[in-house]
Amino acid sequence: MTKIKFGTDGWRAIIAEEFTVDNVARVSVAVAEWVLKNHPDNKRIVLGHDCRFAGELFAATAAKVFVSRGIEVHLAEGFVSTPMVSLGALRVSAGMGVILTASHNPPSYNGYKLKGIHGGPLIPEEVQEVEDMIPDVHGVNLAAIDLDKARKEGVLRSIALEDMYVEHVEKSFDMPSIRNSGMNWGYDAMYGAGQRVMRRILPDATFLHCEYNPSFHGQAPEPIHKNLIEFSELIKNGSIDCGLATDGDADRIGLYNGEGCFVDSHHIILLLIHYLVKYKKFTGKVVVAVSTTPKVKKLCEHYGLEYQVTKIGFKWICGIMITEDVLLGGEESGGIAIKGHIPERDGIWMGLTIWEFMAKSGKTLDELIAEVYAIVGAFAYERNDLHISEALKQQVLKACEAGTYKRFGDLDVRRVETIDGYKFHFDNDQWLMIRASGTEPVLRCYAESGTMDGAKSILADCQRAIGA
Repeated sequence: MTKIKFGTDGWRAIIAEEFTVDNVARVSVAVAEWVLKNHPDNKRIVLGHDCRFAGELFAATAAKVFVSRGIEVHLAEGFVSTPMVSLGALRVSAGMGVILTASHNPPSYNGYKLKGIHGGPLIPEEVQEVEDMIPDVHGVNLAAIDLDKARKEGVLRSIALEDMYVEHVEKSFDMPSIRNSGMNWGYDAMYGAGQRVMRRILPDATFLHCEYNPSFHGQAPEPIHKNLIEFSELIKNGSIDCGLATDGDADRIGLYNGEGCFVDSHHIILLLIHYLVKYKKFTGKVVVAVSTTPKVKKLCEHYGLEYQVTKIGFKWICGIMITEDVLLGGEESGGIAIKGHIPERDGIWMGLTIWEFMAKSGKTLDELIAEVYAIVGAFAYERNDLHISEALKQQVLKACEAGTYKRFGDLDVRRVETIDGYKFHFDNDQWLMIRASGTEPVLRCYAESGTMDGAKSILADCQRAIGA
């Protein structure tokens, strides 16, 4: 019997090893029981899957468990993005939204994400409740459950989540400005769940990897530069003004300027705050994960916005978004949510917001970044994911906990933040963070300096210090 554990965002495991029909059924039993206990008046679950291998099979498995417990299932038509499931959960007042996805993980993985009635990640305490309810054996005769019969009886229904999402986009953005701006937009779906909806929203954009390929061409669909070289080259060699990339379930964003240079999520967060406050006159609190640039705090001070730092994992940010007036919630990993949408990360929504900013101002992405730099100062960020042995990983974490690292290269540690992982602050707004991944055998190292050479130098010093 496998112990099933939910990480920073859902349960993830390798398909056919731990991610099996039986284990999906075990989790689904817990989800069903949790909904019946906590939402007796909302015995509905919105269910979907992304483009990963066997998504339909696993979604059908979950659906069988849910209908066997008397829960009304709203099953998405075809593959969908995570934000679509979250929006659907909100719109139909479902006791839970479930999407079968492993997000940005390698193609061999699949996963199971839980969404609340509020239209965002289930909050941490509730995720723990579900996890604690997972039985050792599911005890459901899956073969005996007829989904066609469930459809006829109205317990299983289809829900057009993509149509719902497109309609929401059309109402929320100045799409004529974006479409008629004279700017050329590029989109890389990374073979993920954003591929169809973006063709519907912006049919004249330049598209890459917008085909169904459950193996993601052998690459993890994470929108970071090393995975987007082909997209970067396409932008460099073409006439694209801005390129947007999203991950496997389209909740994370990657962005490129017109020269094909990657724009990290720290810059995206700053651009979004700048646009929403200065140009759209929005207000509200800014909530970011601890791995985010301190420049966000500086911009919040400039605009008089309240600022809060959380652990890594969007569920922590969502918990604040559903109880307070939040303008933006964001993470270094490209997961960002803003006011006017659901309390959920959404790569496409963030990309459209940036494109609306460009279209309405008539400025390039670099010109808009210059506006932000005029307030907070220029900076560069880099991340290094170290695939090291478990023994070395634990050794490094113990050394961090013991306060062993007093300097990295020529930089003296001035203070250490331990909200989640270890964030070492140096002089001149420079920092380094070390944290173990919650879903993979990886040690993540993050660094910021005034220049890219400076950030890379900090990461090199870090590797030397930890012996990796």
